[in-house]
Amino acid sequence: MTPNFMLHRGFTLVELLIALALISLITLLLFSGLRLGTRAWEAVDAAAEHTGELRLAQGFLMRVLSQTEFTTITAAENSVVLFRGDSTHLECAAPLSEHVGIAGRYALRLSVEQQGKTQALILTRWLLHPEILNGGNGVPTWTPLDKDATASLAQLPMEMDAAAGAFGRTSLLDQVDTFALAYYGKTEDESEPSWHEDWFDQPHLPLLLRIRLTTPFQAWPDLVIALPRQLN
Repeated sequence: MTPNFMLHRGFTLVELLIALALISLITLLLFSGLRLGTRAWEAVDAAAEHTGELRLAQGFLMRVLSQTEFTTITAAENSVVLFRGDSTHLECAAPLSEHVGIAGRYALRLSVEQQGKTQALILTRWLLHPEILNGGNGVPTWTPLDKDATASLAQLPMEMDAAAGAFGRTSLLDQVDTFALAYYGKTEDESEPSWHEDWFDQPHLPLLLRIRLTTPFQAWPDLVIALPRQLN
């Protein structure tokens, strides 16, 4: 009886090359998918971070400015109302909590300052106390915000604290694209309230404050803040 022998044929060189090519293609597709997924995740993470920064800035502005107080300060022997602003600058009086250094009422100034190739929204604060407002020991003298906004603080660091926190500057939002203010109220020469580009030397606060704040990555609806009504 003659045994049957099964012949086992190996892969040819062409088949091996085709198999290697397919494996290489599959590996390339897998790594491309992983790289695309990583980039997508990084993009989502960056967008969430930018959205969070804008949301935090708007939340802080809403919380602080809704507590604005009608305050007057004597400057150069003249009584000045501490609520002054134009389309890109705002100065007001409001309380801040102890997390800033010293809890109390502050003169607050909002402005956009150049930060390299971008702009940043900066909050500058002076504790409403004569020793702080008059300056000294690293604290710049407070002067009222004027209509030309010439009293610039841009030469100071964007982040600083002095006098145990009684004076300081903080960047609320980096990479600001738009910061625009408008004031709704009745001025002394008006019979009905309307929107204004500035608010200076008025004997009362405006009724509403509108803030448009955007970044190159995010644009949210305008923030409209109802300011406290003054008691007669």
